[in-house]
Amino acid sequence: MWQYLVNLVADLIRVLYEFTVSLGIPSYALAILLMTLFIRLILYPLNNKQLVSSKKMQEIQPQIAEIQKKYKKSPEIANQEIIKLYRKHNVNPMSGCLPILVQMPIIIALFQALRLFEYTNVGAAFFWVPHLKDPDPYFILPLLVGIATYLQTKLSMMSMPKTTQSNPQAEKFASTQKTMLYVMPIMIGWMSTQFPSGLCLYWIFYSLTGIIQQMFVNRRPTLQEGKVGGANE
Repeated sequence: MWQYLVNLVADLIRVLYEFTVSLGIPSYALAILLMTLFIRLILYPLNNKQLVSSKKMQEIQPQIAEIQKKYKKSPEIANQEIIKLYRKHNVNPMSGCLPILVQMPIIIALFQALRLFEYTNVGAAFFWVPHLKDPDPYFILPLLVGIATYLQTKLSMMSMPKTTQSNPQAEKFASTQKTMLYVMPIMIGWMSTQFPSGLCLYWIFYSLTGIIQQMFVNRRPTLQEGKVGGANE
């Protein structure tokens, strides 16, 4: 099953490459871009559900903080009120996890297929990169991978719910988030220096399209106006 998924991704790249050939502009880079858009389109409902879930959690966070403050000495009552708040706004704190779990096999299969993909010589170059099967000799793509990863991580963190409570666990979590914001892009960028340039291109395209989708979700409220912070029951 796993190998079938990897082969399916490789076949998709070949089909899209043949499409670029038919257009008179044979380019594996363009084929990878088209594949990225295709994958994003397929995964759009799952990605959107995950992003909207995070946005909803962020929007009701002020009410959660108010409940926690009001029932500071009664944690059980606080939890019950928070559950009522979730139900009121149709929010499931765990709903953002399932889309990630579903997407992981697809993302890993894409990674594996691009890492082992056998390119033909025609259309395999990309500006300064002689061949997409080889790492970028000038480390420009790995640098762009790191920047794109940083921007997407930063934007994702902006949409995550923030706690106003001052406690060691919350502070530790915030510190971990801040560390990962810088560590992950550096680590992935460094690893990309050993990746085929085609895989780096995919990572950049996928991150940029993710950033665009995240920006659209962040710009609009996901709950009805007047619900958050109000006392309407």
